[in-house]
Amino acid sequence: MKETLDFFAKNLIDWYLDNKRDLPWRSTKDPYFIWLSEIILQQTRVAQGTPYYLAFTSAFPDVKSLAGAPQEKVLKLWQGLGYYSRARNLHTAAKYIVSELSGEFPDTYEGLLDLKGVGDYTASAVGSICFDLPTAVVDGNVYRVLSRLFGIATPINTTQGVKDFKALAQQLLDTSNSGTYNQALMEFGARFCVPQNPSCEQCIFQYKCDAYKNKQVANLPVKLKKLKIKKRYFNYIVVLSKEHQTILRQRTNKGIWQQLYEFPLVETQKEVDQSQLQEAPQCVEILTTNAIDSLTLYQEKSVIHKLSHQHLYTRFWIAETKSKLPQGVPIEKIDHYAVPVLISNFISEFEGFK
Repeated sequence: MKETLDFFAKNLIDWYLDNKRDLPWRSTKDPYFIWLSEIILQQTRVAQGTPYYLAFTSAFPDVKSLAGAPQEKVLKLWQGLGYYSRARNLHTAAKYIVSELSGEFPDTYEGLLDLKGVGDYTASAVGSICFDLPTAVVDGNVYRVLSRLFGIATPINTTQGVKDFKALAQQLLDTSNSGTYNQALMEFGARFCVPQNPSCEQCIFQYKCDAYKNKQVANLPVKLKKLKIKKRYFNYIVVLSKEHQTILRQRTNKGIWQQLYEFPLVETQKEVDQSQLQEAPQCVEILTTNAIDSLTLYQEKSVIHKLSHQHLYTRFWIAETKSKLPQGVPIEKIDHYAVPVLISNFISEFEGFK
């Protein structure tokens, strides 16, 4: 086993030093930039996350500027990345670092875990890269590489799987070069030992790989099936006034898109036609309060917006009024608000907002 461990670490780091991508956060060990990159890259591909990282570092060059920013500005910059709790947690953690830690990042694993939104993976990544802490990272890439190399069929989304893979990752860790090793392992999984059709014939670990020898590459790692996807039916009432205003409401309840803005929403149990929609109490309140003269469906076919645990079947209804809106938002300022990508896409294509 020791021979395998030594072989793995040495060859992995050699491969990484020859093949690593030139990414903007790899030129520093500043914990602010490493932490920011890791939060952005949670459940986000590097190609998609990099422009956001550059935008955030430009707008907030240090943790103090991030902490001092209005939450709405943080959410607006995050718009389109999804999983908005990451942005809210990022902002909360920045304020904690500035107010409670005098602007200094914690340099221990336990201290990093105390930051809002930081779990084992992020604490291990930031700790090893910035402070040379001997903490192994385990993410989707790591699960994939280790399960295949060692032929481990324990489901990765179970308590036992999390425990076993963390223990193995820690055992494999090159503690004298933990930051480079962790980055190498993640890079190898992201670029070489990929989920579909990995290049096993060119793999540097081919003859050590249990899954390759036993033709199990396509079957590993094992992940238990997710819960059933929930379907929800959203009807957005897009109010247009003669004064070129509309209405936006902030989502304050817990759940998806907390603190983001959207048009007045009527959620129904199924897709409804206009007469059914207008019978809904929420719709009646919107139409009455804003003295709506006409209501028309923007597009017959629902937009299906897929989230990890639910699918949103969405229709936009155009509501016109000659009255002044008591809480109207000038349409020319609508881009100032942080909105879900579903709303952003509609705003971009709707001629009434141009």
